[in-house]
Amino acid sequence: MQQSLWHANSRFPDDKKMQLRIGINVGDVMVKSGDIFGDGVNIAARLEALSEAGGICVTRGVRDHLRDKVQAKFEDRGEHKVKNIARPIRVFRVVFDERARPGNIDEPPVDEIDNSANGGQLKSADAEIVFWQSVQASESMEEYRLYLDNYPDGKFAELAKNRLADPAQAEDPSVEVTFWESIRDKQNPALVRAYMEKYPQGKFRSLAKILLEDLSAPSP
Repeated sequence: MQQSLWHANSRFPDDKKMQLRIGINVGDVMVKSGDIFGDGVNIAARLEALSEAGGICVTRGVRDHLRDKVQAKFEDRGEHKVKNIARPIRVFRVVFDERARPGNIDEPPVDEIDNSANGGQLKSADAEIVFWQSVQASESMEEYRLYLDNYPDGKFAELAKNRLADPAQAEDPSVEVTFWESIRDKQNPALVRAYMEKYPQGKFRSLAKILLEDLSAPSP
């Protein structure tokens, strides 16, 4: 994907290029209403934030699975303490030739893509969707502003404006419910504190305080 984007971007000036940050993790996830949740997803999102524009960061597990199996090297970036994750994660930057052609992608070279009226509109719409998906995976308000700068009348412009106007209320309430359900029975004070930090006015704050007191009480 990053190699394809590099070739696609090569025809545009810097202020028109679309660059993505990618984070890859391997782990368990929870599926609800067509979306996925859990530490496995949260860690991937944190890796995305740590990667460079046009780059990829992965966890140790991904590195161990892929080492010596792909045409890339893995640069150890050390351990990082990230938001809402109890333990530090080991981060590896994927080192690859961004200018190389992907070897397993069935699409025409960039200079052969149909840029006629209908074809060009389709590619533009696809690019906006990819852009928006990247923005949603990030917790940075700057990403939402960047989306509006590029697509002031885009399909997701109203959603972006709502998120910028009130980040707390714009979040899907089902995300908080899933977060709480995933940690309440784990008997882990760190996870309860993470919930309270993320949702200081959350629906389950009273229950979280009681649970934290019980978990912090000395054993008889």
